[in-house]
Amino acid sequence: MKRFILSLAMLLPVCLMAQPHHEVGLAAGIASYYGDLQDKWFPDYGTKPMGGILYKYFMNPHVGFRLGASYSRLTAADSLSESAVRRARNLRFETHIVEVHGGLEVNFLPIEMDRMKVSPYVFAGVGIFHFNPFTDAPDYSRVYLRPLGTEGQNIPTYPDRKEYKLVNVSFPIGGGLKFFIGNTIMLAPEIGFRYTNTDYLDDVSKSYVNMDTLGAYRGNQAVEYSFRTDERRGWDGNYPNYKYQRGDNKSNDWYWFGSLTATIYFPAFGNVGQYLQTHCPAFFQRQTR
Repeated sequence: MKRFILSLAMLLPVCLMAQPHHEVGLAAGIASYYGDLQDKWFPDYGTKPMGGILYKYFMNPHVGFRLGASYSRLTAADSLSESAVRRARNLRFETHIVEVHGGLEVNFLPIEMDRMKVSPYVFAGVGIFHFNPFTDAPDYSRVYLRPLGTEGQNIPTYPDRKEYKLVNVSFPIGGGLKFFIGNTIMLAPEIGFRYTNTDYLDDVSKSYVNMDTLGAYRGNQAVEYSFRTDERRGWDGNYPNYKYQRGDNKSNDWYWFGSLTATIYFPAFGNVGQYLQTHCPAFFQRQTR
């Protein structure tokens, strides 16, 4: 413990001497999810656009805090799966994701305007997000799934099945490579994974419940959208028995963003005149004199 405290004490003067800086900018890219309807981390279908804003404050060239907000969509369909079992299940969903997150970012190299111009980095933190899964009806109208209680949520017969919350916690982790373009703009391709505290991003988690019970408490529409195999051509069978597996509740759902961020490095604008004279091309320097 004494060595650890001594090491921190030795690092403190370095951190105090290093110039802090701010970064603020935008992110744009793609989003996808990993869960009961998608068992591939990087599928060749189903990705959707995402966009967001970022603010970062670095106490020194290596360590900083980040705050971000983003919007994206997630979707998946059993009909596109390579698994015959999943295709037979025939479920599908879509949801909008609105996320706010904060965390710690660490640069491997001391990137600064007048020093290192490129660095890989990693980040980790915690976020809050909102989702609300829906699906398409045969007439292409939108049907929200949570109110249907497709797995027997809030039915007295199944006291262990509670209605899931639409606002949940995520745990972002990821990394990227940042580099300066000139002296003010910093670009960074980045990938970030979000582990969530819910298994219902796709409205699928546990097992089927009794069809008659579900219909009595939730209505025929709940039965229709809890089991969609009967929509497949050539199907001839019955609604699955109670406790027949519908999803996998052993792990929660994930979603991820692959994006390109562009941020402005704020110390460059501390003194505009001085900045133009020392960092811009000679033509612009002459114009400012």
